[in-house]
Amino acid sequence: MTSILILAFAAATSLAGAADFDLVVRNARILDGTGNPWFLADIGVRDGRVAVIGNLNGKAATRTIDARGRIAAPGFIDVHTHVEGGVEKVPRGDNYLLDGVTTVVTGNCGGSKLPLADWFAELEKTGIGLNVASLIGHNTVRSQVMGRANRLATADEITKMEALVEQGMKDGAVGFSTGLIYIPGTYSNTDEVVALAKVSGRYNGSYASHMRDEGAQVLEAITEAVTAGRAGNARVQLSHFKIDNRKLWGASTKSLALVEKFRAEGVDVVIDQYPYDHSSTNLGITLPSWALADGAEAIAERLKSAETRKRIATEMEKRLNDLGQPDYSYAIVANFRPDPSYEGKNISEINLLKGRPKTIANEIETILDIMTAGGAQMVYHSMGEEDVDRIMKYPHTAVASDGGVRVFGEGMPHPRSYGTNARVLAEYVRKRKILTLEDAVRRMTSLPARTFALRDRGMLREGSAADILIFDPDKVQDKATFQQPHQYSEGFDFVLVNGTVMVEDGKLTDARGGRVLRHRAVQ
Repeated sequence: MTSILILAFAAATSLAGAADFDLVVRNARILDGTGNPWFLADIGVRDGRVAVIGNLNGKAATRTIDARGRIAAPGFIDVHTHVEGGVEKVPRGDNYLLDGVTTVVTGNCGGSKLPLADWFAELEKTGIGLNVASLIGHNTVRSQVMGRANRLATADEITKMEALVEQGMKDGAVGFSTGLIYIPGTYSNTDEVVALAKVSGRYNGSYASHMRDEGAQVLEAITEAVTAGRAGNARVQLSHFKIDNRKLWGASTKSLALVEKFRAEGVDVVIDQYPYDHSSTNLGITLPSWALADGAEAIAERLKSAETRKRIATEMEKRLNDLGQPDYSYAIVANFRPDPSYEGKNISEINLLKGRPKTIANEIETILDIMTAGGAQMVYHSMGEEDVDRIMKYPHTAVASDGGVRVFGEGMPHPRSYGTNARVLAEYVRKRKILTLEDAVRRMTSLPARTFALRDRGMLREGSAADILIFDPDKVQDKATFQQPHQYSEGFDFVLVNGTVMVEDGKLTDARGGRVLRHRAVQ
């Protein structure tokens, strides 16, 4: 009996050892992420990496996937996300995986976890479905040192912020981010941003900026961002590039020309974009920045003062006019915990529901009421399709969602969290032919990988991480809409993350193939 068991074990060991690869993808049209045309080949995966690309006839594998002539591409890299708070609830990252995303860069717009090392450890303990990289955020760092104070930083405070950014880089951040329309980063000056960008640059990190303005002062904002990146010797990523002022729709000709001018001068500056004409952020941006200083209690006190409230309302009405918006119907509530019935309705509609006549003054009062109750997450129809298309055509534009990991069915979020990449392939490649398939894949893979120094991601090549998509480009389709955002994309048949099958025949598996991607902080 013992000898039989030994023979059985030896036979099993021999069979296991006979496999050349853990997994083989056969008969694939490979788009390698460089922008080159596809070529026919097989892909052999071993130990989570692409071991061989070529003709693997006669080679054995523990598992085989027949691509049947479908596209095999690198997993998409979303360079602009906000997964903090969401990935802890849905660690598999369902909405991103079903949209073809295998790696996200978070910590954008100046907001990140701190300390990063602790958060990374928590994710690794939980287990994640996506690869997660993070920036270190300016607003987070400034809040740690100065709170929400509306003033310039002292030399000592900048030194303390530099130390926090440096620790973030040592913990594995891929760079430094700013959100210069948000509190408290909006109270900083360019010198402060430059000082912190220099820290990122010393560690070969990038500088990603939600710029100080995306409308009337967009050219000045681009210049400030490039100034910080150039001074810090850091690659510059201009986040969710747009023109968000209705009066200035069409001005992307000037903003793109300025980016190209800086590139001609030798500055490594690129941009990213989500493929929608609606943006999404908090309701607080409709108020003057001074009114948001020093935290929730201070805001509440200001709103109690009739004189201060009137001053805030006056500035809000002026800003609305400056944006070219006739009223607040362009501002739609995405998430409002005190009263979920507001979700999906715009401010003009909510104002009428409250029994107030349709006037700008009353709509401002409705906004201030919502702010008093804690604020809301919003969707804004602020962009023109002409600019969206023009920015999409610019060759140095990466595709990014500016979304997060979503709990299915919760709130009325922007559909970009569910459908960004599928929408590019369905709308801008297949339907409208604004991009070629090869170039669209490049913008989702190798372009973002080079900006954030993800050296073994973004291209299908021997030795790279086995983040692989298999899909039919004629069938990929985004389903999420503004009215029904909680709909997964369709058409990504297989999604592999580090060689682990996370999506099989279009359905999620229970695996956890993701990793925390720590930047190699080399000085």
